[in-house]
Amino acid sequence: MRDTRPDRHCRGFGVYSRRPYHVRIAPENMMTKTLKVGLLGFGYAGSTFHAPLLRAVDGIELVAVASSRPEQVAAVLPNVQVHASPEALLMAPDIDLVVIATPNDSHFPLAEAALRAGKHVVVDKPFTLTAAEAKQLVELAGRLGLLLSVFHNRRWDADFLAIQQLIADGLLGRVVHFESHFDRYRPQVRQRWRESTNAGAGLWYDLGPHLLDQVVQLFGLPQAILLEKAALRDGALSDDWFHALLRYPDKRVMLHGSALVADAGPRFIIHGTQGSFSKYGLDPQEEALKAGGMPGSAAWGRDGLPGRLVLADGVPREHVGPAGDYTRYYSSVRDALLHGAANPVPAMQAWQIMVLLELGWLSADQQHWQTVPAALAC
Repeated sequence: MRDTRPDRHCRGFGVYSRRPYHVRIAPENMMTKTLKVGLLGFGYAGSTFHAPLLRAVDGIELVAVASSRPEQVAAVLPNVQVHASPEALLMAPDIDLVVIATPNDSHFPLAEAALRAGKHVVVDKPFTLTAAEAKQLVELAGRLGLLLSVFHNRRWDADFLAIQQLIADGLLGRVVHFESHFDRYRPQVRQRWRESTNAGAGLWYDLGPHLLDQVVQLFGLPQAILLEKAALRDGALSDDWFHALLRYPDKRVMLHGSALVADAGPRFIIHGTQGSFSKYGLDPQEEALKAGGMPGSAAWGRDGLPGRLVLADGVPREHVGPAGDYTRYYSSVRDALLHGAANPVPAMQAWQIMVLLELGWLSADQQHWQTVPAALAC
């Protein structure tokens, strides 16, 4: 059976293009100094995730932020220049890398503008609104010899790293059943773009990219996807519940997200030919960042809720994996630009996730399975 997991040395877009998958940064675009970064957006994603992580990584300097709320930026980052518009930030000659942490519907135009301004680019997930937009950006970055990466930070969740380790070590045997839940209790609909009627809003586009990316990292691309989504909260304007099934030749995968779960079940459930694993609770890094914590302490990313592993002997035992660490994403981006290392999340991989998101949406609309094109796999 062919291994369809993303490989940074994969050589094409299948039927979509023959441009190289792994973009080699042009020598004139390589850095040999501290990486100077400009951040577009200082809402939840920009202020909670990107700004603290960028500040925590050696060799990276956050020098500018574009925001419509300069007072908020100045209160947190007094030594960082604040621009009133993205366009003003993109014109700054001293910025090497632009991080886009703005509403989903602005990702494509801002990323395109940043690339055309000669900047390397990181885009928060979801990459774009459509797979076609994602494809355009990948091709543009390839032509310009610029790094384009997508912030799929939950590859560095503690629980996910534990699962990767379990599967790589073969402790569960061949995995036949995999469940991934991302459930929260947020019964009140809030006035924000993520819960609006705008394109790119809703839980499938918010949490679906995380769950899909993790599964593809573990098992490669599925053969088909079936999605059901709904708006279940009083006054909901966009989907706040989804349930997706992914078909593989030798296993079945279930992805689930809901905003109305006050008593959450396991985050992960895995069954294999030699045992089972279950894990409660979410990776602690988001809550730590929300509370104002900064990465770097000895306890950072340590999961206080060990997983439960049951093997053929039937004896439950605790299983603790490595600590989570979102800074590994940005340290890898730094190394890619300063030292020619690999892009930690190549945009091509994020394009594949956009295709799966769209196929899921189409499945929900047509109420039947959607086949994943074989050409999507590299």
